[in-house]
Amino acid sequence: MKSAPETRPLRWLFLDLNSYFASVEQQLDPRLRGRPVAVVPMVSDATCAIAASHEAKKFGVKTGTNIGEARRLCPGLVLVAADHSRYVEFHERIKEEVERHYPIEEVASIDEVALLLDSKRQSEEVALDLARRLKKGLRENIGECITCSIGIAPSRYLAKVASDIQKPDGLVVLKLEDMPGRIAHWKLTDLFGIGRRMEPRLRAAGILTVEHLWNAPPEVLHQVWGGVGGTRFWHELHGGDLGEFATQSRSVGHSHVLAPELRRPPEAAIVARRLLFKAASRLRRQGYRAGAVSLSVRTEERGRGDAGLRLPRPVSDTFTLMHLLQDLWPVVMGQVRWARVKKVAVTLHDIVPVSAPEQMELFPELDPLGRGSDQERVERYDKLSGIMDRLNQRYGRDSIALGFMPDQVKGFSGTKIAFTRIPDMEEFKE
Repeated sequence: MKSAPETRPLRWLFLDLNSYFASVEQQLDPRLRGRPVAVVPMVSDATCAIAASHEAKKFGVKTGTNIGEARRLCPGLVLVAADHSRYVEFHERIKEEVERHYPIEEVASIDEVALLLDSKRQSEEVALDLARRLKKGLRENIGECITCSIGIAPSRYLAKVASDIQKPDGLVVLKLEDMPGRIAHWKLTDLFGIGRRMEPRLRAAGILTVEHLWNAPPEVLHQVWGGVGGTRFWHELHGGDLGEFATQSRSVGHSHVLAPELRRPPEAAIVARRLLFKAASRLRRQGYRAGAVSLSVRTEERGRGDAGLRLPRPVSDTFTLMHLLQDLWPVVMGQVRWARVKKVAVTLHDIVPVSAPEQMELFPELDPLGRGSDQERVERYDKLSGIMDRLNQRYGRDSIALGFMPDQVKGFSGTKIAFTRIPDMEEFKE
């Protein structure tokens, strides 16, 4: 006799905003509503879509689609240059609206939030009522173009899976007894956490379908993942919640794909300095110092150059960090034979809190001005760097700069939203 399927309470509600960047643009500009829209880093056929509206998706345009190809798929496509500051503004307003109805447990990304339901809201009827009120609140208080798909399930992971079942504007309850049949038709890569690299490893273990994955024992997934990640995945897929490993950021950095007019080495060097200036300001705002700097470039011919320098002790002032970058630039460009640069990245590594104990050392070779004791130099440069930060926050980005003239980086589009990080509003002025 077959045992009854396991049941667990509906503990999570996962809200996923639909075509978020494109929906914000349509909300801001009524002329875009009902039209196929692609949000792009720059208006050019040589770039890719970073978001597509519902209307564009019907033609096969999606995130990552080359714009030249997107125009062939959808001749009426409208390109809109991304305005990341507006997306963060809407993100903050959306969080406020959600929390009018129920507290947010986790902000998963710029367009996803998760709610951990208390015992009073774990019944299907009550959870669905909350979901409908959230949808109505977004429409009425944020904008008619701002829709979402909501999943309700026993675990956060399954709630996210449920939110992907019906799009756009979906509402799905996913119970353990519905699994794996409810998503048996999915490809393995349709599941969050299984990418192109993981799929071959699963297939090598004889896991070819979602049903195979569901029925695989945890020790098999442990072996496929090569560690505890597979065991965690099994438990979350089967309705358990293990929480997230505590992590601490160990680096602060920025990268930028250069517009064609900024790809000659002299102009690319200016962008690198601009990225360093921005990263140093963010480092100070978050209360850290960095112990190392790295620079990476990628050329139009796909060549790559990388170099880094470690400091005798952590610093946060822009002057010292900019001096290191000037030493790194010729090293990296020599590796790529001074070719045209398509992408540049600057990263500050080995970061520690400003409050961490430190031992002062003399390293006059890092002092561009070559004067004063180490203690005096640190105090002077930190103070000047802080003044620059405050001026830019008050009067706007690049009101004061170091190592470049603001009109030299007109093609620099500034702060962007990453999958793993949502910028603070202050960052758009750095």
